Amino acid sequence: MLIVITAPSGAGKTTIVRELLKQKPDLVFSVSATSRNKREREIEGQDYYFISRSEFEQKVKQNEFVEYEEVHGNYYGTLKDEIGKYIKQGKDVIFDVDVKGALSIKRIFPHSLTFFIYVSADDIIARLKKRKTETEEQLKIRIERMKYEMNFKDKFDNVINNTNGTQGLQIAVNEIINIIKKTKKSGEINVN
Repeated sequence: MLIVITAPSGAGKTTIVRELLKQKPDLVFSVSATSRNKREREIEGQDYYFISRSEFEQKVKQNEFVEYEEVHGNYYGTLKDEIGKYIKQGKDVIFDVDVKGALSIKRIFPHSLTFFIYVSADDIIARLKKRKTETEEQLKIRIERMKYEMNFKDKFDNVINNTNGTQGLQIAVNEIINIIKKTKKSGEINVN
């Protein structure tokens, strides 16, 4: 099963994916590649494969990505080899990707189970400001992209509300776990 988690930047998708991986050790994480700089707590090969812009562009030319996107001046993408190795092993794979990437995965793998993490625009803006990882100009760009990405939420199988706080996070995680279990039990999605 391919489980795709997406949301605008700041909605908490990465936090939700990390929590899902803790609570469901049978899931494996599809590590994306990026050309952006590594953040303080990120680990190479665990959070992302950090590669140069030129190396990323070379992989694009060699058709090595299932999906890729340039977001906020940096490339992000899912390597075909990354998905292939887990499919061959019969593993359930979870993805943490941007909205366009999630739609691409759904188009290529129509039986994927997709989740859009929803948070109000005001809450996302507050979260992005609190993170303090962007300049004022970068923040404006992220906010514009967030508004654009919100238009696609109805294209996904499930919309999960991620309200502020630990309790809201756990509610969102529990809801996703329950949907995964019900989907596997019902056989609606091809399970290896």
